[in-house]
Amino acid sequence: MKKILSADNMAGLSKAAVKKLIKGRSNIAISDEAAAAIAEMLEKKAASIARYAVKRAERKKRKIILDEDIDEYRMKFGG
Repeated sequence: MKKILSADNMAGLSKAAVKKLIKGRSNIAISDEAAAAIAEMLEKKAASIARYAVKRAERKKRKIILDEDIDEYRMKFGG
């Protein structure tokens, strides 16, 4: 059975990584809850991009995701 990509089975983005991202661009602190919420949103977006890229690679009969798959997602859905 093929594994379906979802935010639940992705490695995940840590709250610390989100905090570092925010801190690196501003002088504003972020709560653990806010960092967790951002991480969850980013994980869901990443899962959506990954699902699209996998399907596109499979349609093209490739076993690798290329930057063109991600570019296609960006053109189609924005981001």
